[in-house]
Amino acid sequence: MQTTAAALTMVRDDAFFLKAWLRHYGEALGRENCTIINHGRGEEVAELARGCNVIGIPGDPHPNFDMKRWRLLNNLVQGLRCYYDHVIVGDVDELVVVDPAAGVSLLEFLRDQPLRRVLTPVGLEVVHRIDSEPAPIEDHILGPRRHVRLAPHYSKPCVVSQGVKLARGGHFAQSAKLHTPDGLLLFHLKFCDFGTYVQVMDHRNAVTEAVGASVRDAAIGRHWFAQARGEDRAVFEAFEAAAPEAFDLTGVRRAMHRSWKKRGETGFWQFDRVESERVMVLPERFLGVV
Repeated sequence: MQTTAAALTMVRDDAFFLKAWLRHYGEALGRENCTIINHGRGEEVAELARGCNVIGIPGDPHPNFDMKRWRLLNNLVQGLRCYYDHVIVGDVDELVVVDPAAGVSLLEFLRDQPLRRVLTPVGLEVVHRIDSEPAPIEDHILGPRRHVRLAPHYSKPCVVSQGVKLARGGHFAQSAKLHTPDGLLLFHLKFCDFGTYVQVMDHRNAVTEAVGASVRDAAIGRHWFAQARGEDRAVFEAFEAAAPEAFDLTGVRRAMHRSWKKRGETGFWQFDRVESERVMVLPERFLGVV
């Protein structure tokens, strides 16, 4: 029975991403070490997550949904830390991986990491180039999808082995030291498939409509609201328009450390998050990793 690492997420109906999350962390850590908050007690979520620790909670719409969600996740992370060295926490469409070039599994990687710190992987957005990647995703995502872009907003402090509070959304931590181990990555899957993106955004827009609050009044990410959505196909056409470059993360971690500073008077810390439109081709070694 391993006590090195546990994974934690919260999900409501996102079967596509939950399957990927379960396949990744179930194989890497063992399903018995995966905890899923089943928001709304969905039957499909409960069925897919058999063998995991499933906690069902009410799913009534609430304008402070995200605030409540991260209050729950923060407390569960600290509880799980009593039993595991590291706790990986994040949204269901975020997967922490180790670059295969490191030659070790995620569990082996974490077993060698010092404790009492927060690890921040480099965030990469998996993008679907509709014209050049027509194949559907039937099993693994990396294979049918080969392209990523740098996503500093998803370089999240999400591997926790100390008593620390994470901000709403998990983007910042109340930890003064930044740890960015070489080879540790986070793949964000929101844009990995055009059809799935449309379905998920339709569902999220319906949730915020049921809440009945405005972007300003609700503690819910702006991207959940229809008025902030934009035109779906245009988003993916931009991925297609970018000329793919070779995979290269040189200097990314160094830049994160150079810009490391307090986030005002919040107690959280941050690095500069400069968005990039560069699209990179993943090397062959990543195919099948997610």
